[in-house]
Amino acid sequence: MKLAIGCDHAGYELKEHLKSYLCDYEIIDVGTNSADSVDYPDFAHKAAKLVSEGQADRAILVCGSGVGMSMAANKVPGIRAAKCDDVTCARLSREHNDANVLCLGARYISPETAEEMVEVWLKTLFEGGRHQRRVDKIEDK
Repeated sequence: MKLAIGCDHAGYELKEHLKSYLCDYEIIDVGTNSADSVDYPDFAHKAAKLVSEGQADRAILVCGSGVGMSMAANKVPGIRAAKCDDVTCARLSREHNDANVLCLGARYISPETAEEMVEVWLKTLFEGGRHQRRVDKIEDK
């Protein structure tokens, strides 16, 4: 699986931690590459476009809260970005919503929790069935 990963300044340390944790995956790091202040939409759009265009299977985005990255990524056609704070939310975002972008808040979760969330999110399959109808409605709007 090929993963795009990106962050703003607030998410830089957690992004770097996750890159090390995800060493078994092919990673496309879209930046940022330091803790210097940057604008999160720039990196959200880069990663989301890679997923939308089929150059990455999924993406992980990190900012201070996860909210800004989620809002920006969801502007890209075909993206279903989920801002998650725990393992259950990460699992359900895949099972029920077929989320293809996971957004994390570096100020609210530990690196260990982020690892657990990413692990579950990457391994969980979309259930389809009644959930497919709902995902289709997201794409139709």
